Order: sequence, then C-alpha cells, then structure tokens
Amino acid sequence: MRIGISVLSHQGQNIWENGLGQNTIFVAQTFQRLPFVRSVVLIDVGSEQQLPADVEQVAPGLRIIKQQQATDEVDVIVEMAGALDNAWLDLMRARGRKVVYYCCGQPFVGLVEPAVFNKPVHSSRPDRCDEIWVLPKDEASVPMMRTLHRCPVHVVPYLWHPQFLERRIQEVAAHGFHYGYEAALDARKAAGGGLRVAIFEPNISVVKTSSIPMLVCDEAYRVERDSVAAMHVLNTMHMKDHVTMLHLANSLDLVREHRATFHGRHDIVGFMAQHADAVVAHQWCNDQNYSYLDVLYGGYPLIHNSPWLAQMGAGYYYEGFDAKQGGEQLLDAWRHHDEQLQTYRDHARAVFDTVDPFGTANLAQYAVRLQSLTGSNGVRN
Repeated sequence: MRIGISVLSHQGQNIWENGLGQNTIFVAQTFQRLPFVRSVVLIDVGSEQQLPADVEQVAPGLRIIKQQQATDEVDVIVEMAGALDNAWLDLMRARGRKVVYYCCGQPFVGLVEPAVFNKPVHSSRPDRCDEIWVLPKDEASVPMMRTLHRCPVHVVPYLWHPQFLERRIQEVAAHGFHYGYEAALDARKAAGGGLRVAIFEPNISVVKTSSIPMLVCDEAYRVERDSVAAMHVLNTMHMKDHVTMLHLANSLDLVREHRATFHGRHDIVGFMAQHADAVVAHQWCNDQNYSYLDVLYGGYPLIHNSPWLAQMGAGYYYEGFDAKQGGEQLLDAWRHHDEQLQTYRDHARAVFDTVDPFGTANLAQYAVRLQSLTGSNGVRN
C-alpha cells in the first residue's frame, strides 16, 4: 500500500504554529511502521514544497511531492493538513484509489463559526471522499459528519510523541534556559512564592479562549493573594483594544494590582522556561490538545477542564466553565505540587503511553482502519 497525506507549506512556516503540522507527521510515522505499507509521501498543496527543518531532523526521509506527481504514486489519499483539488480526487477515485478526509479540527465549530462570524474559510465538496476519520474528542460529531459527507465516519486514535518537544527543549537549553518544573525554584521564591501562571489559548475560536482561565487565576488570587505571583495571557494582542476584553480584564484584581501581562504568540517551551511555572487552560468540546501534553511532559501544574485527562488522573481538573472550582485547583497546585510531583509525573506518563504513535494498540487500530478501507490485506495487486 502506498499512502499520500496532504500538507500545506507556506513561507516562514514553523512546526509550532499549530498542532496540525505535528499531527500529520505522527500519522505518517505510524503508517510507516505498518508492515503492509510500502511508502508514505506528503502531498504539498502549498507554496514551498518543503516543510520546516524540524521535520527532517525529527522524521528524516519523508518525501514531499506535488499533487500531480502523486497521481501514479499513491493508493490511499489522506486529506489532512491541506485541501486537495476535487477534480483530482474524482480522478483518483475513478481509478480505484481510496480517499480519506482526516478531520482534526472540531467539526461542528468548523462548520458553524465561519458563517456566524463571517470568517473566511476554504470549503471543499462534502462528497469527495470514501471515509471520514475523526479523533475521540469529536465522537459526538460522528452522526453529523456521516450525514454531511454521505460516507462512513470512524474514530481513530489520537497520536502524540515528545520528539518535537524534546528538540525544542534542547534548543532553549543551548541558550541557558531549562524547560521543566523545578520544586522550590529561586525565580518563584523571588516572586514571593506564588505561581507564575501562563495561559496559552489561541483566542481565535470559541473552542479555546483565555476568558475562563483568567477568571480561574483571579478566583485563586482573591482567596489567597500569595498564590499567583503573575498571570501571563498569551495570544491576546489582536484583541487587546476590544471593549469586551477590556471589560473582562479590568474587572480582575490581578490586573488592577498589576500582576497581569498580555502577550502575543510564544511557543510553550521558550515561554515556560523563562517566565512561568504553571498553566491554566480551557476548552469547549475539544479536550485533546497537544499543548496539554507539552505542559504535562514538563511536569508543570496544568489546571484544565479536559475530561479525557481527568479520566487518567492527569493534571488538576475542574469541570466545564466552573472558574471557582478551577481556582480551587490552582490553589491546590500552589500548595501541594512540589510534594506530589512524582505521582503527577507518573499519571502523565500513563497518558503518553495511550497516544504513542509507535504503541502496539495504536498501530493495530490504524492497520485495521486502512485494511478495511481498501478491502484487502493492504497489498495492491
């Protein structure tokens, strides 16, 4: 079996600009480990025909080709990180090839937000594929996707590996910075012993925003002034002058007492290694996020509302939009994280095992999915 996965290159691309770029590589590496897969190529629908240098260093040998070059080189096409041409997909299906749309984004929000908020978006013809694959976080959207795309929809394993993270950790270490939680850190002591909290939500969709995390931090601060030394709210420059954002920010004691800073975009490793030692996160119907795994890998307190992580005892969980409960969890992390750090790391490792692209269970599930799609043992006649 020969597989092609779509990617979208652009000038100045960085592997840390979103999770989809990393996800594509993890899926490609998973396919490469399957015994019946002869080759895996990346089909570039972007401008550069190359991916960031990190990809070659972490996953060497992944060939990148243009869509037309792939015509005679693939048996299965996975549209994942770049939209493929509908006419080309029609041609490939007419030739007996199989097409999968691997939907990584939140399907309902991706369908609704562009229309509600008048956001520009690319929209492909719904009936262009043979199957839809979604992640466990989006299982509730399976009936909607089945009706919209008029084809079978399957849930496939969520994959993550620390290989990109470890490379970035090495980069910041070369500049004298350490990524990873340290008990009794001098910088924290100098700030009065409180946690320096970072909020990394992208603030470009209702799915992941900083509103609830800001309230969580302020809730903890109102109860115990020493608990939060600083609140860093990232990805907010594009809305710093919006009246609603100003209203929310100015209502917080952390802002009034000059303990809050608002930033642009930064990667987790570089920022945490210099400025923070805890993360507060919030999501709506999107409880599997690479940023959570990056934080857990560093041993940092992660205050989150992800039921997926909560099931495995990872991080400090609060339910839904309950900012008061989130504040209580932040206080718990401030008081007890140092003493329970080893247990915390053990729970995180259990999560990492479930998402390992090279784990036996995940390889087996993707093998079954591909073989079912092609109706064979994966070997093309």
